[in-house]
Amino acid sequence: MSNQQKLHLALSTHNGAASPALREQVQQLASRARTHDANPPLSDQTFIDLAQAGPEQLIAVYAHSADELGTERLLGTAIALRGTDTDPWTVELVVDPRYRQRQVATRILEQLENTLGDLSAVQSWAHGDHPGARVLAERHGLARQRDLYKMRRDSTDLLPAGRLPEHLQLRTFVPGQDEQAWLQANAAAFADHPEQGSMGLADLQARFGEPWFDAAGFFLVVDSTQQIQGFHWTKLVEPDTAGAPRIGEVYVVGVVPSGQGLGLGRILTAAGINHLLERGVAAVMLYVDAGNTAAVGLYKSLGFTVWDIDVMYGPAR
Repeated sequence: MSNQQKLHLALSTHNGAASPALREQVQQLASRARTHDANPPLSDQTFIDLAQAGPEQLIAVYAHSADELGTERLLGTAIALRGTDTDPWTVELVVDPRYRQRQVATRILEQLENTLGDLSAVQSWAHGDHPGARVLAERHGLARQRDLYKMRRDSTDLLPAGRLPEHLQLRTFVPGQDEQAWLQANAAAFADHPEQGSMGLADLQARFGEPWFDAAGFFLVVDSTQQIQGFHWTKLVEPDTAGAPRIGEVYVVGVVPSGQGLGLGRILTAAGINHLLERGVAAVMLYVDAGNTAAVGLYKSLGFTVWDIDVMYGPAR
């Protein structure tokens, strides 16, 4: 099907988890967009919720079109998520790069609006500060509210390991043993974080099932009673294209209140980066809130620079 032909879109709205076949189509669509944009269009949590969310927590609009052989192809989707019935909906949108500028996004959002109502009350992530996302946000009464820096370190030099206080030790996560302790530490470390701090056991276990999960890259600092004082979870996703550079990720670094002021953030970050470098990555990247000046300063001191920006749009004030 040429992308110059008239598009005959079939729009459908689904509440709750998607079927395995539909999730696979979303994965393939996201992969095409990621290759084109150099940014993943959907978050990890979105894929997890597509597999397990209830009808009150997820609403998605899918736009399909058939090629000349009658094979259906997913051209775009908007996925709206919320944690509880009182939370605002958070929307992510992705359109196949070959079919952009052809009203696919407009029609998807019109369908979503028919279900959710006025979209000026939602939040929306734009992964990459793209002009098209700004136009769509303004059209629906949304304004820029939060910047998430995507930072990158291209050096392959190992970092100094640092020295822990004598009462603490560094070890790796043990599946089947550390889940509840880590969830408590994560909630304490990210008490004010709107996404990370609310992670539950099902979310954690779903990540364990991802092909990138490696307990050897999940570092914990524990005290003499095995209470977690800080952690660094690394991530290494193999590239979609053969021969493309492997880029590791500082997936999440957290320090609980009782462990702050001891330099654990730097020690943990260095341990995870060194682990990724020993796995042969060409670079290491991470996400951090632009407003978290302490964390941004730490990462810059370790050789990271701002590479790109994700933007959250929300109701205009």
